[in-house]
Amino acid sequence: MTVGNMDSAELFDAGKKGRGLRARKHLDAGDVVFSESSFSAVVFDSLVTKVCHSCFRQQADLHRCAQCKFAHYCDRTCQTACWSEHKHECGAIRKTGKAPSESVRLAARVLWRVHKDTGIVSDSQLISVDQLKDHVTDLPEEGLKQLQTDVLTFFAYWSHGRKQHSVEYISKLFGIIKCNGFTMSDQRGLQAVGVGLFPNLCLVNHDCWPNCTVILNHGNQSALSSALHSQSRIELRAVGKISEGEELTVSYVDFLNLSADRQKNLRESFHFECTCQHCSEKISDDLMTATAEKGGSKPSADKVKEIIALSKEYLEKIDIARIDRDYHKVVTLCCECLEKQENVLADTNLLKLRVFSITSEVLSFLRNFSEASDYARRMVEGYTKLCHPNNALLGMATMRAGVTHWHGGQIEAGHKFICKAYGILMVTHGPNHAITKDLESMRTQTELELKMFKEDDKKYQSMRDAALQITV
Repeated sequence: MTVGNMDSAELFDAGKKGRGLRARKHLDAGDVVFSESSFSAVVFDSLVTKVCHSCFRQQADLHRCAQCKFAHYCDRTCQTACWSEHKHECGAIRKTGKAPSESVRLAARVLWRVHKDTGIVSDSQLISVDQLKDHVTDLPEEGLKQLQTDVLTFFAYWSHGRKQHSVEYISKLFGIIKCNGFTMSDQRGLQAVGVGLFPNLCLVNHDCWPNCTVILNHGNQSALSSALHSQSRIELRAVGKISEGEELTVSYVDFLNLSADRQKNLRESFHFECTCQHCSEKISDDLMTATAEKGGSKPSADKVKEIIALSKEYLEKIDIARIDRDYHKVVTLCCECLEKQENVLADTNLLKLRVFSITSEVLSFLRNFSEASDYARRMVEGYTKLCHPNNALLGMATMRAGVTHWHGGQIEAGHKFICKAYGILMVTHGPNHAITKDLESMRTQTELELKMFKEDDKKYQSMRDAALQITV
């Protein structure tokens, strides 16, 4: 699909929700509803030296802008492609002597773009940037104080000839970014690396059980000439069948939270009360707080209360150990916590799922794949009962389970998980995303190994053991 093509979506009055987008035709799972390049985007403060400021890929040995010494790029072609966005920023950083926070940098980039191209940069853009919701009047006291600080910093940093703007206008701009900024991930979709503004995407309303998902497609910057690059862009993709005239929705928050917690998050961050079916009917809350059942009996309420409090204490200790990079301590704490949770909390309980996730991740990092695989399997089984079948989080968790089983010597289970993950991510990410391509290679490799295993399992195991000896 051509970037910016809006043939499959149209703007409409969504009643109490305000504006919204709806489908102009029938859509199937995996269809790209529309794709959109960012109006403006910046790398997070913590990753400015590790992520390309043009294509948002994480990469070692990035080249630094010789003038401002702040912006970093994959190479000269990425730098050239980004120059129109970086030009004013480069001068402002040199003038002030340092780069401000990511929110100030993004606000400045947005305003420079507005002056260059106006608030609408293409025929397919449905709404001007300054018409987006800002919710400044809904900010709490602490939020207003931060806003005032950001505005003062902005005025010291931004310049555009003699053009001046009011405090109210700049405050509105920061409000728009706070409410509408989209978190951008790296090329593998595994880490948040920046934030961008995508005006058409901002028109898609929230639902906790949405019919669409959003991914960042990093495009292709391999050509020597930046003129031949394909742009980084978001893709709004259907996760199931969508009828003509049906509203398009995405989830603004992680579904794996209780409905009351999701509603609280949405009120605080986006200033509306979620009345979707899953929140109104508290769907899946029972599974997310479920207790274990053994022999027809359940643990007492006092026992459950005790283990929930204990689990929260353990998770705090686990988080500290992870920050300290004491991974063996993390595993010890996780195993102790799971032992306490066993026969008290069900495998769909959010507290138990979080420990499953951490345990499998850290054990895999320590290359203890055989042990990690069991925790990864139980995690996927829990997610499967809670998530939409084409949920990206479920797909990523299933991929992790496939890799841990494969590397743990369980080739049949590993291949099965990898095939399942591939099917999900083909819908949520599409065939051209880097992580889907990785999965395709894994699927081919595990299929070959599975065939070898079925022909001669002893020969396969000996070859696998020899390969592991080389990699250790």
